[in-house]
Amino acid sequence: MNTETATIRKVLLMGYNGANNTGSEARLLAIMKEVRDVLGPEAEITIPTICGENLRRYVKEEPNLRIVEYPTVYFLALYRLVKEHDLILLTEGSCYMDTWSSCLLWAWLWVTGCASRKGKTIVAYAVDSGDLSPFNQKLVRYIASKTDLIITRTRVAADRLKTWKVSAPIEATADSAFDFCPNPADGDILKKSWPEAASGVIGIAAVDFYLWPVVFRPFGRSENCYRWPYYYSDSHHRRDGRKTLAVNYARFADRMIEEHGRPIVLICMEQLDEPLAGRILSSMRHKDKVRIFSSREYNTSQMTSILRSLDLLVTSRYHAGVLSLDAAVPQIAIGHDQRLRDLYRELELFDDYFLEYTSPQLFQMLEERAGILIKDGDSQREILRKNSQKQHMRANRNPLLLKRLLNGEVIR
Repeated sequence: MNTETATIRKVLLMGYNGANNTGSEARLLAIMKEVRDVLGPEAEITIPTICGENLRRYVKEEPNLRIVEYPTVYFLALYRLVKEHDLILLTEGSCYMDTWSSCLLWAWLWVTGCASRKGKTIVAYAVDSGDLSPFNQKLVRYIASKTDLIITRTRVAADRLKTWKVSAPIEATADSAFDFCPNPADGDILKKSWPEAASGVIGIAAVDFYLWPVVFRPFGRSENCYRWPYYYSDSHHRRDGRKTLAVNYARFADRMIEEHGRPIVLICMEQLDEPLAGRILSSMRHKDKVRIFSSREYNTSQMTSILRSLDLLVTSRYHAGVLSLDAAVPQIAIGHDQRLRDLYRELELFDDYFLEYTSPQLFQMLEERAGILIKDGDSQREILRKNSQKQHMRANRNPLLLKRLLNGEVIR
């Protein structure tokens, strides 16, 4: 392992970059700033991606900042990138989990193994842990233990890794995206984009749970192809579940419009959320009271400002909850993986405002809790303000821990 910041010249930021994903963009921009704060402006940063065009929407290449595209069959390309750099940061929040795809998990573990073999410093930077198959749990135990430092964004995520007997040093902080600062000029973008909905807006950041996991296969339906050879999961059961989910969201949104007079914003935190948002809109009666805002069209600063302009947020997206927190936007989560569960426990919202997507009473409970928050959201706002301060304090430790490690301090 390299030590001392003076020996670090080239930094590789390895994550889910270039997917038109608001949360990923916020994390990357915040982490880039933190790396510069620790290492200085002369450090050379490389950001790998499988889609450079998307990444260049919000990251501009400079003499000390480059974007490198790599193929979807990534092993040799990532090995070469690791070999060229002094410090490797795993920047993908959903790092140690196979909820989305084992292929993503294996990419982070492959980079970890390559870095260990080449004697490079590798840090998992404000990441998460979650559900793993028994095989992947063994891989994580063996390979993640080679990491020089693992910083998790929740305490529960750290405890989970320790339970799996990962022996690397582990510290629990908070997501770097908590420190993302939107451009003040974007503060009224929702009002400018939709003047008729100046206040009282309900945002829905829905996720199509039935797409996952992405699987590796040589062929499949073209409409299910993420990027060859990766395909979304598909079956008659999943397609029926998707239709039912959209219809139920549409019914909920129509009732919020009819009973409370609230306009609805469908928020696509990632481009792949657009088909579900379209299904919801097409199933509604009051289409004129609804708008779709997507990360494909709006950058991270603009999407964050939209989130912070809401009166109520219903989210299945982790970073919608994170990025709205500074404005204390009352919120309800509909989740299917550990990330939102863990976040809502830390925000003291889990018992009352976290709903499992498989619950048979899901949308009945959603309407009840939405009604409570519409009538009186102040009690939750106080909880959110208190925990926003805590999350900021914890997120501020991320660059400090990185600096300590690079200066040779033993972190245990």
